[in-house]
Amino acid sequence: MLSSVSHAQQGVYGTGLVISEIVVVGNQRIEAETIKSYLLVNEGDDYSEEKVDASLKRLFNTGLFSDVKIGRSGEKLVVDVVENPILNRIVFEGNKSKKDDKLYEEITLRPRIVFSRAKVRADVQRLLEVYRRAGRFAATIEPKVIQLDQNRVNLVFEISEGPKSKIGKINFMGNKQFDNDVLRGVMATKESRWWKILTSEDTYDPDRLAYDKQLLRDYYRSQGYADFRITSAVAELAHDKEHFFINVTVEEGEIYNFGKIDVESKIPDIKAEDLKPLVLTRSGNIYDSTQIDRTVEFLTDVAGLKGYAFVDVRPRIRRNREERTVDITYVVNKAPRVYVERVNINGNVRTHDKVIRREMRIVEGDAYNSSKVKRSEVRIKSLGYFKEATIEQLEGSSEDQTVLDVTVEEQATGELSVGAGFSSTESFLFDFSIGERNFMGKGQNLRLGARISSYRKEVDVSFTEPYFLDRAVVAGIDLFLRDTDFVESDFRQQTYGSSLRTAFPVTEYIVMSGRYTIRVDDVETTFVSSSPYLDNNVGKFTTSSVGYGVSYDTLNNRQHPSRGQRLVFNQDFAGLGGNVSYLRSRVSYDFYYPLFGKWIFNLSTEAGNVFGISEDVRLSDRFFLGNPKVRGFEQGGIGPRDDLTRDALGGNMYYTGSLELFVPLGAGAREMGIEASAFVDMGALWDIDEEPTLLNSRTGNIHSVVGDSVSPRLSVGVGFSWMSPFGPFRIDFAKALLKDDYDKTEFFQFNIGTRF
Repeated sequence: MLSSVSHAQQGVYGTGLVISEIVVVGNQRIEAETIKSYLLVNEGDDYSEEKVDASLKRLFNTGLFSDVKIGRSGEKLVVDVVENPILNRIVFEGNKSKKDDKLYEEITLRPRIVFSRAKVRADVQRLLEVYRRAGRFAATIEPKVIQLDQNRVNLVFEISEGPKSKIGKINFMGNKQFDNDVLRGVMATKESRWWKILTSEDTYDPDRLAYDKQLLRDYYRSQGYADFRITSAVAELAHDKEHFFINVTVEEGEIYNFGKIDVESKIPDIKAEDLKPLVLTRSGNIYDSTQIDRTVEFLTDVAGLKGYAFVDVRPRIRRNREERTVDITYVVNKAPRVYVERVNINGNVRTHDKVIRREMRIVEGDAYNSSKVKRSEVRIKSLGYFKEATIEQLEGSSEDQTVLDVTVEEQATGELSVGAGFSSTESFLFDFSIGERNFMGKGQNLRLGARISSYRKEVDVSFTEPYFLDRAVVAGIDLFLRDTDFVESDFRQQTYGSSLRTAFPVTEYIVMSGRYTIRVDDVETTFVSSSPYLDNNVGKFTTSSVGYGVSYDTLNNRQHPSRGQRLVFNQDFAGLGGNVSYLRSRVSYDFYYPLFGKWIFNLSTEAGNVFGISEDVRLSDRFFLGNPKVRGFEQGGIGPRDDLTRDALGGNMYYTGSLELFVPLGAGAREMGIEASAFVDMGALWDIDEEPTLLNSRTGNIHSVVGDSVSPRLSVGVGFSWMSPFGPFRIDFAKALLKDDYDKTEFFQFNIGTRF
């Protein structure tokens, strides 16, 4: 600190020395009166070295000055200051893994504020901490100050990020019951390996190591080791600063069993006898702490169903070390029945409150119900308008009142895209679409799209109102124009038409839907030598159809489900005018369930049937089967086929089934939008109305139907998807294990789109 008191060497001033005037010099931006306000002495006061010294410290503590001197000139007190410069600009150099805006959020310095070296040092430490959290412990940051005119400076943070500090080895000491490999598998931190390029779990993170300690405790205590503890967990950084070595020392203890299990309820209308059958811990079983946590959560939810929002369930644990048993009494503490006083909506800037409120299954005045609160949260998330949506219960104005605080974080719902790409099914393609899933913040969906590929051209417009006339009724309209080459069947179809849609809930999970569609199809063959099975399908056809559907849906997320099921049945009748008559029925079922934590299992099945009413079913109204429903086969590669032209003829009946396991690839892959899965697909397509053999009048050849079999086709494979910055990318490798001799298979299938 640069400071002095003039004439301090001359001794203590005599009593009665009065300050006649305070003079401030050296100030450029800061007014003299502002500087004087920090002083502890005023004009007319007796001079005091103690107060002058304290005033000096106060001026330094403001952070406004790089140097301050206070001295006396006769009866005048002179305050000489050197102001800190103004920060003009902040620049980051050398940062590659961290963007400028992310680093800028971490620092406190900002342009046009007073520059301070103390703040620079503090910000350097903050930035170093950011890099350490990302595993870069070798990072260095050198702040450089560039002097400008008018007492201004530019600040440059010169950053050398260095390599990520990987985990070289994880060692355990004291473990006898479980070997090192088992315990390493429990931890979230992983040892570095060359193939782990899509994960960040092999970099050192002190917060993750603290989490690992809890994971190890949970694991041992779930295996019966109630006395388990970690005596030390130390991470040592190698000299090269590129590797960490983690040493964990444990004391396992002995295995315990559950002893006496009991329930006490202090709430009159919740009987302990009714809760005992719901307890997951059982006397005599090996001690498992996770079962205790699940029981507490389960009993809390049961109380929540009865309207007790703030019920407190506490396990009272008594450990018997001699018998190695753990007695547990679950105490349901007294709590008032709670009613919803108010529902607050926070975070919605664009979306109207009522769009969110109409998804709430519980409203003001209702008795609190935890199941309805959870369901409300699921429904709000499923809208697709928000990145995050949470419902927190807060204490109300009295103990029997609760406030539900709904907090959402909006995300972009408008889509404007122009795309180009290549697909293994459509070759080169170009598409344009503009849409808004939350039109004017009212939850309406408006979309205009166009698509051109080697085999297809289409334009469509759709509008959906999810709450027609402020009732829980969906209403929508679609207009479409399509020109499609069905290369697998050698015919071309031009279609235009429109449809009206509606849907309404029957129960919380069951929805009924209805629709009316009118369309005109103009069908022509693409080759003179085409199959005679196409002859009766050429011409102009008008289809007027009405349909309905019933769906049962408990999926926890409509976009990326991980739990729940969905059952859908649809039926359409054509023949209300026009010259096409048929009845088409479809049913599908999807089931999702989490396995091993983040692994997701999916079972899906589908079946369909169409039959003509007083006429044969046209080829373009039949079902076609192959990629993507049964991977490993070409589009339209399964089912009845002309033996000479090999044209796909479609079928009136089909079924499919799929078992798929979505495999987690690590946090890094999730951040990049990469997913992987292994699957088994099966299906069959059969039954056409035409004769088994036909004479081609143009060529004189006899054509026969082959591949018309109900026998299942089967394929296995793996797939990868990536939501890249250039659009969606999907790649599948599938091998057909069961197939007909005339089926068309395809081992490699991919789709990619480019956005610009």
